[in-house]
Amino acid sequence: MDNDTVVSILEKNGIKPTSNRILVLKALLDSRKPLSLKDLEADLVTMEKSSVFRVLALLAEQHVLHTIEDGSGVTRYEICNANEDCCLEEEIHAHFYCEVCHEVFCFDSIHLPKVDFPDGFSVRSMNYMFKGVCPKCNSKQ
Repeated sequence: MDNDTVVSILEKNGIKPTSNRILVLKALLDSRKPLSLKDLEADLVTMEKSSVFRVLALLAEQHVLHTIEDGSGVTRYEICNANEDCCLEEEIHAHFYCEVCHEVFCFDSIHLPKVDFPDGFSVRSMNYMFKGVCPKCNSKQ
C-alpha cells in the first residue's frame, strides 16, 4: 500500500497523519492476517512499544481497525473495511485460530448467521473465533 493511500485513510477518519501512524496503518494494510502488538513491534523496529500501542488505540477508537481476542491472551488488530462502524453486519466475519502455530486466519467468505438480540440489548462488538489446526500444521502431523 502506498503512503498517499495510507495518508488518505487517516485524514478521512479525522486522524492527523504522523510518521508513526502511517507506519502502523501501512503494516496492518499490507498484512493478510490480523497482527498482534508483538507482530507489529517486530515489523516496526524503529518504534517504541508504547508508541505502537498508542497508535493502535487511536485507530481502534476511530473505527479504522478492530480488535480480535483469540482466547490465548493475545489481542490482534485488523483493518475495518467499513470505517464507520466495525460492527456493521457486512463487516463481521469468521476467524480461525490455529492451536499449533498460533496464527489467526480471516474467513470473509464464510456465511455467518444473523443474531437477533432481545429488546434493550445493544451489541457493540462481535467475535466469531474458531479454533483448531490449520492445513499447514495438519500436514505435518
